[in-house]
Amino acid sequence: MTSAPFHGWRVVAAAFVLAMFGWGLGFYGPPIYLQTVREMRGWSVSLVSAAVTTHYLFGALVIVNLPRLYARVGIPAVTKAGSLALALGVSGWALADAPWQLFAATALSGGGWVTLGAAAVNAIVSPWFNRRRPAALAAAYNGASIGGVVFSPLWVAAIAAFGFPAAAAGIGIVMLLAMWVLAGLYFGKTPQQLGQTPDGDAPGATATAVASSRARPLPGRALWRDVTFLTLAAGMALSLFAQIGLLAHLYSLLVPALGQQMAGFALGGATVAAIGGRMLVGWLMPPGADRRLVASASFAVQMAGGIAFLCAGGQNVPLLLLGVVLFGAGIGNTTSMPPLIAQSEFVKEDVARVVALIVAMAQAFYAFAPAGFGVLRDLAADPAAPQLFVATALIQGLAIAVFLLGRRR
Repeated sequence: MTSAPFHGWRVVAAAFVLAMFGWGLGFYGPPIYLQTVREMRGWSVSLVSAAVTTHYLFGALVIVNLPRLYARVGIPAVTKAGSLALALGVSGWALADAPWQLFAATALSGGGWVTLGAAAVNAIVSPWFNRRRPAALAAAYNGASIGGVVFSPLWVAAIAAFGFPAAAAGIGIVMLLAMWVLAGLYFGKTPQQLGQTPDGDAPGATATAVASSRARPLPGRALWRDVTFLTLAAGMALSLFAQIGLLAHLYSLLVPALGQQMAGFALGGATVAAIGGRMLVGWLMPPGADRRLVASASFAVQMAGGIAFLCAGGQNVPLLLLGVVLFGAGIGNTTSMPPLIAQSEFVKEDVARVVALIVAMAQAFYAFAPAGFGVLRDLAADPAAPQLFVATALIQGLAIAVFLLGRRR
């Protein structure tokens, strides 16, 4: 009797599409929404940046409750409800006539996008993979990068051609249809329900140990006293703070030298670099590699990108493009490496909890990055805002130090 093909890679493909829409609307969209709303309403950078902060902060509150929501109503139902909230929220950005309306819309968009974000992808893919999880997560998270490649220029072109309200409605409807179909077909089944095992191994095969032999269960508050957990959460939060803060303003910083359409393509180019960086790590990282060192090397590449932006002075196009490539190369690993570090440093029963907490804590922290970087930008006399690139490099350096502090010896 021929056994059924391993279903896990189909789940990865579905998670890829989920990530593409999630990041395309909820991550790469806000920098363009920021610039568009500023031009439409004449509101300050600080005000609209604060709206982006609210988008991320409300999302962090939802992430904390995702494991509970998944357990109560299931991943398919949460995904459908979240995609609906995201579509309505983005339309709210486009239709807001007053600041309070904008902030109300960000609560919907922020709460919705995290159900298509990092914690969601990890929850969907992880039950299907153990030793091959780095490659599987890399492939699924690459949907996030493709979301940048597709949606950064798409948003610019659609808004220019049809206006922000029509563009938001059209893209939101397509996203809703895709998520409802995929949620019903792929997100509600486990390997056990299909008579399969993680990684597609033969039934009864001994699972390969991935977690460190020194990992111990950390129930309840014990987790909050663990240096490994605290440094993992802090390192992820710092690196994403630097990344989100710069990305929220990067499009508008590139426009003076590149023009609107080329700036949109440049952001798409950053995500092409992210695909290469993530796939390189996911497929080539040795099984016994120190995953904190790998993540730190990725942060260092992003620091080099920040230095290239600084040297460009807002006008040197080759240096700006070099900065886009170097900074973009680490974008994907900033999201995908912490769950892989958690897999190697904590017992299997604690990994889902650890991932949900570090993602929520990181998002609660980086939620203030767009507003913080916006204040720095408003205070600058130089329109190239060199202090944003200095801040990015310094924060990434601190993230490296924290990750190295938490290494198991």
